[in-house]
Amino acid sequence: MDFKDIKAVYFIGAGGIGMSALARYFRQKGLVVGGYDKTPTNLTRKLEQEGIRLHYEENPDFIPKECKQKNSTLVVYTPAIPSTHKELAFFRENGFETEKRAQVLGRLTQTHKGLCFAGTHGKTTTSSMCAHIMHQSHLDCNAFLGGISKNYGTNYILSDKSDYVVIEADEFDRSFHWLRPWMSVITSTDPDHLDIYGTKEAYLESFRHYTELIQPGGVLVIHKELEMRPHPQPSVTVYDYARNEGDFHAENIKMENGTIRFDLVSPIENVNNIELGQPVPINIENSIAAMALAQLNGCTADELRNGMKTYAGVDRRFDFKIKNDRHVLVSDYGHHPKEIIQSAESLKEIYPNRKITVIFQPHLYTRTRDFHKEFANALSHFDEVVLTEIYPAREEPIKGVSSALIFENLKEGIERKMIVKDEVLDFVKSRDFDVLVILGAGNLDNYVPEIAKIIKAKK
Repeated sequence: MDFKDIKAVYFIGAGGIGMSALARYFRQKGLVVGGYDKTPTNLTRKLEQEGIRLHYEENPDFIPKECKQKNSTLVVYTPAIPSTHKELAFFRENGFETEKRAQVLGRLTQTHKGLCFAGTHGKTTTSSMCAHIMHQSHLDCNAFLGGISKNYGTNYILSDKSDYVVIEADEFDRSFHWLRPWMSVITSTDPDHLDIYGTKEAYLESFRHYTELIQPGGVLVIHKELEMRPHPQPSVTVYDYARNEGDFHAENIKMENGTIRFDLVSPIENVNNIELGQPVPINIENSIAAMALAQLNGCTADELRNGMKTYAGVDRRFDFKIKNDRHVLVSDYGHHPKEIIQSAESLKEIYPNRKITVIFQPHLYTRTRDFHKEFANALSHFDEVVLTEIYPAREEPIKGVSSALIFENLKEGIERKMIVKDEVLDFVKSRDFDVLVILGAGNLDNYVPEIAKIIKAKK
């Protein structure tokens, strides 16, 4: 079905962070947009306020009649939706065109210049940074992000004049193989999603294949320490980057009085005196990747400086909720061992003389099974570790797999405690924390507003 023939779009799993961005895109284009999700959330309520027609019971009778016209309706679903889902089955049995979210994004990279950000971790931050730089520059952009941008209060940017689209390229279920990037960044290839890939080698091969999909004449910017060896088409230009070395890197880094400044070294043009609007050490490297793609597409030095200085971050990505001399509260989405180490090291760099406590909710039974020793090592970079039960997401329990696997492998001497999620608020009330991090990709973050109230009330 050609995009111009589509009059209605129906989303199965509409409340997902990536799905909701596409839903908003089609709604702003003036199409009828409906959808199903399992439970209402703050995000789904906002979607409904924007005119997207949602319901929360798996029932084909609730599908809007405008979305039941086979020749003008596109049905979009997430990989997490089982084939037995009643509404998905209804559409398939009746001959509707059904596509994964990634397929729809792939279509956009064929009609726009796709600036795609891939990697085990770092892709949400780097893509949102690049989108912000581009949007406030003379180039502008469309963007589909994996988190809620604090600059815009949403997970998408829509432009009626720009040919660029910034996309977070998700490797889960090999979704990023649908994309045809004009340019791409790869931030990291630390093995993950082994329930999908099976082996580390298969995971790395998936990224290698992704590099083959970059359009002729395009660009690949890769982190200098990647284990994966790229295999782009011959006409694709390849650059590397890192914090302190590579074609793109930082020099003269200064961290003082809560600010971070540095100079960007670039094969295009060096840019001096860049200040980070979200001054976290890991964002030095993230911003280098974001600025590289923006600069390669024509953003000026002043646009890079202004973009980075005014960048406000993404919800749940090193998200400071309280930040003063007595208490610090951070919400962070980190759910892979490498991300956890980066989170701990960044906090220790900012707060070298303060005790840092983490409350971590493991995400997925398979990930805990496959990486429990790596999680234990990563969490041992904090001063105190509190573990809750595993957040299962799409998975069923696996016998013998629990948070205890991580707990038992924490390094000797680390303060530790195991609690269930429902005990978290009482635990926070019972203690006076110095620096507290709520960590993980599950639903523990729902408690963060109440945790902030409890901490602020402490005298």
